[in-house]
Amino acid sequence: MTHDNTNTQTFRKTSTYAMVVTALMAAVTCILAPLSVPIGPVPISLTNFAIYLSLYLLDWKKGTLSYLIYLLLGLVGLPVFSGFTGGLAKLAGPTGGYIIGFIPMAIIAGIVIDKFTNRGIQILGMIVGTAICYAFGTAWFCLQAGYTVGAALAVCVIPFIPADLCKMVIAMIIGPMIRKRLGTVAQQ
Repeated sequence: MTHDNTNTQTFRKTSTYAMVVTALMAAVTCILAPLSVPIGPVPISLTNFAIYLSLYLLDWKKGTLSYLIYLLLGLVGLPVFSGFTGGLAKLAGPTGGYIIGFIPMAIIAGIVIDKFTNRGIQILGMIVGTAICYAFGTAWFCLQAGYTVGAALAVCVIPFIPADLCKMVIAMIIGPMIRKRLGTVAQQ
């Protein structure tokens, strides 16, 4: 009986710990994402950095869940999107495709980060996930703003590539260090 009780307590501790870190990463995203630099129709924000970091601290499912919690908070009107905005209008606007594109980005990058310890493969997973986010966002931006694909790429993708690569590398360096200090959350 004691053995079963110990296993149950360990599971609850682990589940509680995972829920807390998932909620904490949603909160970190709520803090970092609104901080943005307006450089054109699409601002530079720290949303993707917060997602990459959460993927290192959690597994892909919990990392994606933390982003979905953030997304729901923004959709109900909390000012957590770039530029301290929120609400359904932001999602329906020209940059809404990027907000949605972060979901497949988190899933793809997260699965690769979970499955491979090689940093080159991990960065490749983040690049592929980000490229898919770019595709979602650029397609929606073209529909909403009436830009051609080439014009949209020039203002919505190309200026962001260097900063996004830097965010990936920083997350790849500090994410495992933070995770090691927190202990294993996602491996249970």
